Amino acid sequence: MNADTYGTPRVLVLGGYGLIGSGIVAELQNGGFDPVGFGRSQRTALKVHKSLEWRFGDLRDFQVAADWSVYLEGIDFVVNAAGALQDGPEDDLQAVHVTAISALAQACAERDIGLVQVSAAGVSQDAKTSFFRTKAEGDKAVEAAGGRTWILRPGLVLAQTGYGGTALLRMLSAIPFVQPLALKDTPIQSVGLPDVARAVRACLDKTIAPNTTADLVEETAHSLGSLQKQMRDWLGFEPARLEIPLPRFLLRPVGAVADGLGRLGWRSPLRSAALLTLQDGIKGDPKTWQGLGGAPMKNLPEILAQMPARAEDRVSARMALLMPICVAALALFWFLSGIIGLARISVAAQTLIDVGWPSFLAQASVGFWALVDIALAVAILWRKTARQACIGMSAVCMIYLVSASVVTPALWLDPLGPLVKIMPAFILSLVTLALLEKR
Repeated sequence: MNADTYGTPRVLVLGGYGLIGSGIVAELQNGGFDPVGFGRSQRTALKVHKSLEWRFGDLRDFQVAADWSVYLEGIDFVVNAAGALQDGPEDDLQAVHVTAISALAQACAERDIGLVQVSAAGVSQDAKTSFFRTKAEGDKAVEAAGGRTWILRPGLVLAQTGYGGTALLRMLSAIPFVQPLALKDTPIQSVGLPDVARAVRACLDKTIAPNTTADLVEETAHSLGSLQKQMRDWLGFEPARLEIPLPRFLLRPVGAVADGLGRLGWRSPLRSAALLTLQDGIKGDPKTWQGLGGAPMKNLPEILAQMPARAEDRVSARMALLMPICVAALALFWFLSGIIGLARISVAAQTLIDVGWPSFLAQASVGFWALVDIALAVAILWRKTARQACIGMSAVCMIYLVSASVVTPALWLDPLGPLVKIMPAFILSLVTLALLEKR
C-alpha cells in the first residue's frame, strides 16, 4: 500500500479533466481519497482543477509497462477515464485504448496497484466502430494482466456539462420551432455522472470485489426520440411545433463530412463513429452491477431532476449550435475579402493613390493584406490554429480601422460604409474566440 503518511489512498485519474474524469476527481476528493490527475494538456488541466496535483503525458507515448514507472510512484489506485471517439490528428484509438492501457495494466499488476477501467456499455471486438472494438481489446488486456481490476461500462453519460453525444442532443434541442432527428426509435440506456463516480468509489472502497466487469446503466431503455424530447424539456426550451424525421441514408454523407472536418481537428459529435453507435443503440445489463452489491443507477427522469438546467446551459446549447456557423461565416468573409482584393487590386489601390501613395506601393499594400485575409480564412478552418486566427482577425480589423482613419479618413463617409462594416467582423471574431473554448 502506497498511501501517504496520513493513510489517505492516492488515486491517479487518467483523463482527469475530461467529462467523466473530472466527475470522478470531485467524488474522490469528497470521499476520503487523494486524487492525482493525469492528462495531456497542462493549460486545460489547470483550468479545470487548478489545485489538483497533475502528472502530464501523452498516452500515445506509453508502449511498455516501464513507461508508467515514474507516473505510478506513490499511487495506490489508478482510474482510467481517458479515451477518444475516433482516430484523428490528436487521437490514435489503438494507442490510447489498447497499447497504453495494456502497459498500464501490467505495470499496476507488478506493483499491486488497483486499476479501475472505465469502458463503455456495448463494447465488443466484433463491433462496427473502432471505438467499441479497441475499448473491448483494452478491457481484455486489463483482465489478462492479472492484477486487482474493475471494468465499469457506463451507458450514455449525462452530466451538468454537455460533451460529445450529449452536447449534440443539447444543440438539437436549441433549434427553435422544429426538432430534426434521425434514428428516433434507437434504444438508449443512460447513466448520471454522479452514479458513475460513486461506482468508481465503491470499487476503491472495496465495496465491490475486484476482478469484476459490470455495465452501469439505468433499468429501462428510452428511445432516442424520447430522450431528445426530455432533454429539450429539461433545458426549458419550448416544445417543437414540428418534428422532422431525417432518413437513414443521410447519415453516411453527414458522417463523411464530419469525418473530413475531423481531419482538420474538429471533433464533431456527428462523426461516423458516433452515428454508427447510435444505429445499434447504447444498451447494457444493470443486473450484474446490482448482483455485485452496487447501488442501482438512477433512471433518466431522476438524472435530469438531480441537475436542474441553468440559464448558462441554455446559452451554451445555443452557442454550440451557432459555433460552426460563426466559423464558416468568418472563413467565407475573410476568404472573399482577400480574393476580391487580389482580383480588383488596381481599383482597391486607387484609394491610396488618390491620397498620394505611389502606384507600386499602393498595389503592394493591397496585395499583402489580401493575402493576410486569405491566410486567416484558411487558419480558422484548422482547429489547432482557429483560436490564433480569431485573435489575428480581430487584430487585423483594428489595423484596418486605425490605418484607414489616419490615411484615408474620407472612407468613414463612404455611402457603402466599408469601415463601418469592419466592426461586425471584429465582434464576430471575438465571439467565435470565446466559443472555441474547449472546457
